[in-house]
Amino acid sequence: MTAPQVTLATAHEHGLTTDEFAQIETILGRTPTFEELGVFSVMWSEHCSYKSSRVHLKTLPTTGPRVLQGPGENAGALDVGDGVAVVFKIESHNHPSFVEPFQGAATGVGGILRDIFTMGARPIANLNSLHFGRPEHARTPFLVRGVVAGIGHYGNCIGVPTVGGEVHFDPGYDHNILVNAFTLGVVASDRIFRAAADGPGNSVLYVGSKTGRDGIHGASLLASAEFDAESETKRPTVQVGDPFTEKLLLEACLELMSPAYSEHLVGIQDMGAAGLTSSSTEMASRSGTGIDLDLSRVPLRERVVTPYEMLLSESQERMLLVVHRGSEEIVQELFRKWDLDAEVIGTVTDSQRLRATFEGRLVVDIPIDPLTDGAPALNRPAAEAAEQETPRLVLADLPEPVDYGEALLQLLASPNLCSREWVYRQYDAYVGGGTIVRPGSDAAVVRLPGTEKAIAISVDSMARFCAIDPYVGMVSAVAESARNLAASGAEPIGVTNCLNFGNPEKPEVMWQFQQAVQGLHDACVAFGTPVVSGNVSFYNETEGSSIPPSPVIGMVGLLEDASQHVTQWFKGDGDAIVLLGRNHEELGGSEYVATAHHQVRGTLPWIDLDVERRLIDVLRAGAREGLLRSAHDVSAGGLAIALAECCITSESSARHGARIDLEDGLRPDALLFGESHGRAVVSARRRHLTRLRELADRAEVPIAVIGEVRGQRLEIGELVALGVDEMHTRWSEAFAGLLGEE
Repeated sequence: MTAPQVTLATAHEHGLTTDEFAQIETILGRTPTFEELGVFSVMWSEHCSYKSSRVHLKTLPTTGPRVLQGPGENAGALDVGDGVAVVFKIESHNHPSFVEPFQGAATGVGGILRDIFTMGARPIANLNSLHFGRPEHARTPFLVRGVVAGIGHYGNCIGVPTVGGEVHFDPGYDHNILVNAFTLGVVASDRIFRAAADGPGNSVLYVGSKTGRDGIHGASLLASAEFDAESETKRPTVQVGDPFTEKLLLEACLELMSPAYSEHLVGIQDMGAAGLTSSSTEMASRSGTGIDLDLSRVPLRERVVTPYEMLLSESQERMLLVVHRGSEEIVQELFRKWDLDAEVIGTVTDSQRLRATFEGRLVVDIPIDPLTDGAPALNRPAAEAAEQETPRLVLADLPEPVDYGEALLQLLASPNLCSREWVYRQYDAYVGGGTIVRPGSDAAVVRLPGTEKAIAISVDSMARFCAIDPYVGMVSAVAESARNLAASGAEPIGVTNCLNFGNPEKPEVMWQFQQAVQGLHDACVAFGTPVVSGNVSFYNETEGSSIPPSPVIGMVGLLEDASQHVTQWFKGDGDAIVLLGRNHEELGGSEYVATAHHQVRGTLPWIDLDVERRLIDVLRAGAREGLLRSAHDVSAGGLAIALAECCITSESSARHGARIDLEDGLRPDALLFGESHGRAVVSARRRHLTRLRELADRAEVPIAVIGEVRGQRLEIGELVALGVDEMHTRWSEAFAGLLGEE
């Protein structure tokens, strides 16, 4: 089959600009072959090159005493003591999941799992962050069902528990949903493997599934362009996953990285976005070497696959290995034992070039550097949009609820606050036996195998806040993640991020992005939580309409003693209910205003990172000393929602009510539903109150006993008197109703 002729029009079809095509011709000193054009197009795509974001991401804090691996590898790694490291990352699979929700979400899970076990770590926890359009939008129920089914299918089949996450609904995602997948794994701290191609003369092995045409220009270019009215026709570019093959690949790779075999291995990398092209060039780039590939030796699923398709295919469940010369047969035999292909397809060279032949014909000959470190890096114009100015919210003009109890019930049943059990009951949260706290509390908690320790994990975003102020919204998301971990008893130790934005060619989008990155920097510095991995997803836009700026934070925390973990629900009658932190009269950007008054407006709640840090210290100390029977941060929906959740979210049927008395002086709806930061609701036995007050006073954190766990009703002053069962019913049944189910 003859390859098409390369012209400027062909380059444009590949997403390259006129200037970029001219730059390619200068680099090569000639017109590229069709295969070379494909290589440049994927490696210079937004998804692979980070060309619009690299200059800004370099400002993030990425080092610290626990950091064993920061950004630049397949995932980040932190030392958690006792010779153990945790490896984690979050990635987007937004565009593929909108086009084909089941396979898009499933392969998003598969891809992030490979990023983790490529480092030598055994995955022990999956989480996700999902953003959908209005529940009443015609396509939303289909997308929700497909995405949740895809996530559950892949994770359940491969045997990695899905232990937490979040789901948001907003009209801004009607035509461009967000599916972000997080995985954490565990490895010995001295046995982390990296994606290197050291040693000219060493062999390059292809292992795993055979290559097909699925996924060509999938994650790489599909994620580097806006959607349009024809986007659903791009279904063939979405990869197809096979979790059973991935399970075999996981076990084979981990066996190869065990002490019995690891002497044979030089480097390993997942064939993710851009497939064979990205894995080979990135491995060579990290080592300052080159790679020669013989595409005739690539295992194929179909009889005829062109060299172009082999280089760009994103077929799933594949890895690229570099092994020491002479070790080929040993490694191949290991993978054959697991019923997986393992073929020698190339050699490491000292040429610093990617060269690929097919049936003896040279089809690619490109210097490595322009494909990786030397790829275009843009400092795009950024400017705040005129309409970005926050609409004012005047409390005096906002009518108060006629019935505060009914207002609370409406919030509990609202799309962004109702129970997510419909989602997470489709996930196996306990497979592997390491889950301590499943979905439904502030953070997931999983045991660290072989130790007394546990890891707490939280995934958070605050797109509603970011739509008003991306800097404050980003800081708020990091602070909420840190509070969630601390409320679970853990010390926040590190961050991964998935930065979801619209078209970076628009100055207002770049302004949002820059503001969010600055907020991420400032918050992570304040909390001492380095950013060790992450992902940028641009072009989340359809026919010119962008999603709200939607940065997602995945934060990891450490409990030195797993038995000291804390959950959010009340435990027993007679316990004192304590508010840590101070209420403020703030309703800007709140779920209450969005739900009850259909407005996203107002000045966002005041946030002080020093206050947040001191609150975290008190929560951690209280958990460590066994003072806290429960702890729950106050966030979306405000204090009333936090109290209601403490009553109704128990894993058992033994739910508890509460009698609450709050101070006067604040407008009631702001007091109940305002989302002021720096607050948590905890419960404690009466005999522990003196010590808890000592901890709070020492940290200068306001503390007040506001009530008692009692009976089967939530009573808040004279404003609210609701039965626990009534609240639970409205809260627990709402999600299915949003999807039109009984």
